[in-house]
Amino acid sequence: MSYDQNIKEIADKDKRYLWHAMQPYNEQSQPMVVTEGKGSWITDMNGNRYLDAMSGLWCVNVGYGREELAKAAYEQLTKMPYYPLTQSHLPAVQLAEKLNEWLEDEYVIFFSNSGSEANETAFKIARQYHQQTGGHSRYKFVSRYRAYHGNSMGALAATGQAQRKYKYEPLGNGFVHVRPPDSYRRPAGMSTEQFQRFCAREIEETILWEGKESVAAVIMEPAITGGGVIVPDPIYMKEVESICKRHGVLLIIDEVICGFGRSGEKFGHLNFGIKPDIVTMAKGLTSGYLPLSATAVRKEIYEAFKDQADYSYLRHVNTFGGTPASCALALKNLEIMEREQLVERSRMLGERLQTELQELLDHPLVGDIRRFGFLMGIELVLDKETKHPLPLADVTKVIADCKARGLIIGKNGDTVAGYNNVLTLSPPLSSTDEDVDFIVRTLKEVIYQQ
Repeated sequence: MSYDQNIKEIADKDKRYLWHAMQPYNEQSQPMVVTEGKGSWITDMNGNRYLDAMSGLWCVNVGYGREELAKAAYEQLTKMPYYPLTQSHLPAVQLAEKLNEWLEDEYVIFFSNSGSEANETAFKIARQYHQQTGGHSRYKFVSRYRAYHGNSMGALAATGQAQRKYKYEPLGNGFVHVRPPDSYRRPAGMSTEQFQRFCAREIEETILWEGKESVAAVIMEPAITGGGVIVPDPIYMKEVESICKRHGVLLIIDEVICGFGRSGEKFGHLNFGIKPDIVTMAKGLTSGYLPLSATAVRKEIYEAFKDQADYSYLRHVNTFGGTPASCALALKNLEIMEREQLVERSRMLGERLQTELQELLDHPLVGDIRRFGFLMGIELVLDKETKHPLPLADVTKVIADCKARGLIIGKNGDTVAGYNNVLTLSPPLSSTDEDVDFIVRTLKEVIYQQ
């Protein structure tokens, strides 16, 4: 069989047997079959190389091709491949301790496989905690429009993206939403600080309107990521923390994307100096090399589950959550990040990316550029005065033109109708200076040609 015939056969089998995520059916489409990755670059089966400025799905923080990570998993698999965390094993104990060090506080860790599962676990813990501490009517969760918290029924209910939910509802009940702190689209005549305080107060108003005795928790990312890279002001985050404390509402911070150096700090909430009650995490925990997530619960909340009454313990189990190989790999991943100072590098590369792309704000289609560490959103608009979003077809063309030049970027796809107009970048934290040069050069070439 010739090389071309083999490629065609693989493409045909892909089309016949694989159901791709987030892709409308298209008989003519040819999927990119990736065969290799090294550093920030991937190679497809046709030999084309691309700089992956999305780190897969916002997760390959230390870059592709790290043999150290593969060896850590292999060595653990040969020694002790599996045991459930109904009991324990050493890699889980060691990783839980390490996560406390990274969180700079004291938490008890429950391991799962994905960000969705980590958030589902957080919802169950929050509801049961209130049941066991006298808040029997507290079951509701306040989230934000445009935010994404996962694809399971509860996590999707928390998600504030109507296009992700359409045809899957009704979902889990008890989830209410408020506006995001999107300063770019704030009302005319309102300063950024005024708007940020206004958005925080809306959370408090919602808690009161719903009946504070019915609200269990507020859940939010430090910065809304997949919903358009919406970065709040520290005023907003501190105010939300105060509101939660004032009304006995738990604060759940979703660090699935923002965690593990992406924000320029070890965790996104550390940028704002807040102390969440529950922290959920995944993705960068293993840099995407194996599935693993965690729900970190503040010690005093965990104490409520020590009650000896019937049903007072957490009756939640996950077969593969915290498997030994995933935990061992995560420990090695964090070791690499510390050794190579990737948290600090994330901050430095993010600042450089913003500085070098700032001139794009002069382009008629670029309405706003937002950054959180080494994570960026570029909002494209038809008109800077009206801020009317650029049509999806034109946004998709920008992404396709970048890919044709060897650069993979993303967008806030299938979120809110009419507002899927934000280009997203989340490159590996291990990206070289030359990688950043390529990202900047390619983006400028493509956008200036639109």
